[in-house]
Amino acid sequence: MPELPEAETIRLGLQKYLVGHKIEDVEIKVPKLFQGDKKNLIGARFKEIKRAGKGLIFELDNDYVIAAHIKLTGQFIYRDSETAKTAKVSKEKVGALPSKLTHIAFKLDKNAFLYYNDARRFGWIKVVKKDELKELHFFKELGPEPFKDLTFSKFIKILKSSGSSVKVVLMDQKKIGGIGNIYANDALFLAKIDPRRKANSLTHQEAQKLDGAIIEVLKRGLKYGGSSEINFVNALGEEGSYQEHSLVYGKEGQKCQKCGGKIKKFYLGGRGTYFCPACQS
Repeated sequence: MPELPEAETIRLGLQKYLVGHKIEDVEIKVPKLFQGDKKNLIGARFKEIKRAGKGLIFELDNDYVIAAHIKLTGQFIYRDSETAKTAKVSKEKVGALPSKLTHIAFKLDKNAFLYYNDARRFGWIKVVKKDELKELHFFKELGPEPFKDLTFSKFIKILKSSGSSVKVVLMDQKKIGGIGNIYANDALFLAKIDPRRKANSLTHQEAQKLDGAIIEVLKRGLKYGGSSEINFVNALGEEGSYQEHSLVYGKEGQKCQKCGGKIKKFYLGGRGTYFCPACQS
């Protein structure tokens, strides 16, 4: 599932291309993915695109917002006459636009479109009034996130209050927003911490190292435009390249870049977990 760097990469692209456009119509092919009345969108203009954890918030110039979560395979792709010529659209992950996987299409002014594709149909788009946004279940329960409100004092308090494995704690969106499997694996490797360690067993120094490692791997994720391991693409339909620069994630059997040993994989909390037994002992 796309994590903070992927969601932020999408946000940055949509902020660049979408803001100022007016919504002329919304075509909804799969109703279960769309909640709310599309009439509240017609005629409104995109004012700002925000992000909360892995979620996206499209602020409009009326009393409504579009809240969305792309989940495992969702894609928001902007298209106009110019980007149709210049964007390096992923043939494997996107293909033609629109396609049979385009379940919602926003028709915009100036002959532009915003397409929502979703192969697995796990994502959601909700139209709500601005003052009701914080009451949505996803946003209401979202924990503090890196780069915003996750201070070190909050971070160490979260760790010390849980006897679960540190990797599971990092991925719990109610505790910390935005971190998923890819960046949790790499952050723990960078901090030289065994992912199976109980969160409350980490020392103050280890917590500091992990806090810094989280920021570093998330910045790397942003630098490389996110990870396109599954269906992720940016706002133009282009792939990211973090999967080519990950530290341990997806590298089972390969050499550890620090010690030369082999990266191992096991399952923790139902998720594939990668680590170096020598470096993270």
